[in-house]
Amino acid sequence: MTSSQAQSPGEPEPAVRIEGAATPEEVAAVIAVLAASGGASDEQPEGGSTWASHRTLLRGRHDPGPSAWSTTYRG
Repeated sequence: MTSSQAQSPGEPEPAVRIEGAATPEEVAAVIAVLAASGGASDEQPEGGSTWASHRTLLRGRHDPGPSAWSTTYRG
């Protein structure tokens, strides 16, 4: 790396480096493909994760059966 190519300490390293004799059209095509691919998002999904939900540890809703009225009077 020459002194003209040296980066300052606070400057991040580029994510993609194109080497060789690339035409401006080829560079534009690479940039378009990378931009269309999306990449990682910094935003968290709404509602969070469902697999770690504590709701699965709780009892579900109890739906009474056909003779549920008589079980309320048993002591």
